[in-house]
Amino acid sequence: MIVVGTVALVIWQPPGLGPARAATLGALAALLAGVVHFSDLPGLWQATWNATLTLVALIVLSLLLDACGLFRFAALHVARWGGGSGTRLLALLVVFSAVVAALFANDGGVLILTPIVLELAAVLGLPTAGRLALALAVGFVVDAASVPLTISNLTNIIAADAFGLRFGAYARVMLPVDGAVVLACLAVLLLTQRRALPRRYDPACLDTPTSAVTSWGTFWTGWATLPVLLLGALFHASLGVPLSAVVGSCAGLIWLVAGRSRHIASRQVLRAAPWNVVAFSLAMYTVVYGLRGAGLTGLYGHWLVGWAEQGRLAAVLASGLSVAALSAGLNNLPALLTAILGIQGSGVGGLTRQALVLGAVVGADIGPKLTPIGSLATLLWLHLLRGRGLQVSWGQYFRVGLLLTPPVLLVGLLALWAALR
Repeated sequence: MIVVGTVALVIWQPPGLGPARAATLGALAALLAGVVHFSDLPGLWQATWNATLTLVALIVLSLLLDACGLFRFAALHVARWGGGSGTRLLALLVVFSAVVAALFANDGGVLILTPIVLELAAVLGLPTAGRLALALAVGFVVDAASVPLTISNLTNIIAADAFGLRFGAYARVMLPVDGAVVLACLAVLLLTQRRALPRRYDPACLDTPTSAVTSWGTFWTGWATLPVLLLGALFHASLGVPLSAVVGSCAGLIWLVAGRSRHIASRQVLRAAPWNVVAFSLAMYTVVYGLRGAGLTGLYGHWLVGWAEQGRLAAVLASGLSVAALSAGLNNLPALLTAILGIQGSGVGGLTRQALVLGAVVGADIGPKLTPIGSLATLLWLHLLRGRGLQVSWGQYFRVGLLLTPPVLLVGLLALWAALR
């Protein structure tokens, strides 16, 4: 009851009660009810601090690069490469969104790319249906294609921390999976949204990409920092350095450079960072941890192991589909945390555990796109659309989500099974 009530408040977001405060109320209720003990809190903090601080640093990094015009620069190039073809533009935006989500996390991707794509659509004179089609492509892909790296989604980081998954080992399995997911996203978006896009548009009406850059120093520092970020993420475990320290150092360097620019309000960017996600993550983990004391995560872990005994494909599908269903109904963070606790309590190890964990990650990244409440990124996307005068009802979203999500999810899970073989 506490879990369901907390998730309901997180989704409903009554005035003055954002997701972090709603989750905190749920955590207090769990502590007062005795389903979670105060002595459990240090362990819960140990399990979540690195993941949440990494996400905050990634979003600060992406906001600074957005302020210097790097993403608009890239988006204008993408629109020009489209050559006036609406279909080609959609395909290029899908790939662009997948790359941004991989490097800057799904929340950073939706926060940055949604306004840029809507601006591009307005400049190109697209009708409302065309604007929505491009916005939908971005909103869907930044979540669904956030599986390739541990830094691409908060759920990925938490799973990697919980089971000691190294950046390189994770990427070797999940990069091919992400390639299959991106192709599946492109296929279903072309099938369902092609009619809403114009056959032709005029690239001549676009500004030059260089006009988007407001600070060349920050711009070039950003490009130079990206390979450092990837190398740091690859070797941080060998060096004994937390991932949050690597990402935070890169963000700090760009913040120092941006602070010297008269065109970037670097302090305002720092204040705009989602610091409340730290409280949200810890509080939500506390709420879900109560399910462990109630024995529910143990039952779930036992059920997963039963399917895993039927083979690796059964393990991937059982884990991925069940977490996807929980994500669509409850939100993906509590869904993944439930799976993590269940798998940890089951005592399963080796390749079977790997199949269950990575299947859960794929389910938590793609499954929430089925409903508007599945992830905070989707709720943020809907909020950004409303701010631009584009209303998408939950019924409209669910109809589209039902068309897009199941085939992409199935492709992702089958690709994972093939990659694990």
